[in-house]
Amino acid sequence: MTQPETGPVLGRLALIGLGLIGSSVARACNRYGATQEIVGYARSSATRARVTELGIVDRVVETPEAAVADADCVMICTPLSSYAAIAQAIGPHVPADAIVTDVGSVKASAFADLAAGIADPSRIVPGHPIAGTEHSGPDAGFAALFRDRWCVLTPRPEARPEAVTTLTELWRRMGSRVERMSPEHHDRVLAITSHLPHLIAYTIVGTATDLADDIRSEVIKYSAGGFRDFTRIAASDPVMWRDVFLHNKDAVLEVMQRFNEDLTALQRAIRRGEGQTLEDLFTRTRAIRRGVIEAGQHVPPDPARNGTQPVEDTPSPPGDAVA
Repeated sequence: MTQPETGPVLGRLALIGLGLIGSSVARACNRYGATQEIVGYARSSATRARVTELGIVDRVVETPEAAVADADCVMICTPLSSYAAIAQAIGPHVPADAIVTDVGSVKASAFADLAAGIADPSRIVPGHPIAGTEHSGPDAGFAALFRDRWCVLTPRPEARPEAVTTLTELWRRMGSRVERMSPEHHDRVLAITSHLPHLIAYTIVGTATDLADDIRSEVIKYSAGGFRDFTRIAASDPVMWRDVFLHNKDAVLEVMQRFNEDLTALQRAIRRGEGQTLEDLFTRTRAIRRGVIEAGQHVPPDPARNGTQPVEDTPSPPGDAVA
């Protein structure tokens, strides 16, 4: 298990967005002493008021420009569709030596949108903590969310080495395992491990809602583990996932085409009664599940565990609800 150390990695961290991920970053930084000060901003006045009540940041401000003043690091934790406008707003106000990063689930478009507003792209180091739940808002966050979960950093070749090192240490202090890869490779990998599973979940649950009323009520009443897991994924933030599919559309469409071809082959095997084909497929997929368990990624982050090791192999759907 990753063991976060103590001691500040950053002086002032500016969080733009205080939902599930932003509020969890604040809680984790507070628990492990990773920052000296956290300044937070959220678009909604109700969210700002709630974060003030929770006391998870040192100061809550009313504009993104005020949040980034004198910051050592700016972390954007908002839907992908907001990046361009935020970058334009904060660009003239971000200190020249500050690191700019994010937590979005698509990385190529994230860098492009941020670079359009940040004068020096060498200080932009996009990131993606692969952790989350189906819940949203500042009350949904918890400090253990990132424990033993991967955080992928996708720095461009021109990125400042010290910025990459600092962010690597920050995420490690919050409990994450840190990996680096290119933005394009990240987006292809996440298209199949996270984005497609969410799309399938939304589709299956949507199909159930279109059934006749009497059948739909029984589907809900007699939901087996598989359908329950799909409904958990399909309860994720609709705005966030709308943006994910629109910003990673090329990779998602490519993997969807492959999935459709495999589904057609499976449909053919069922129609023709090819039992051995089905058994061979199911045998191969069991091996993938064992690999997930061996990697320790089989139980979704749970605030009740408070950062401890998973205690049981509960069913976990593929992918993750990432803010």
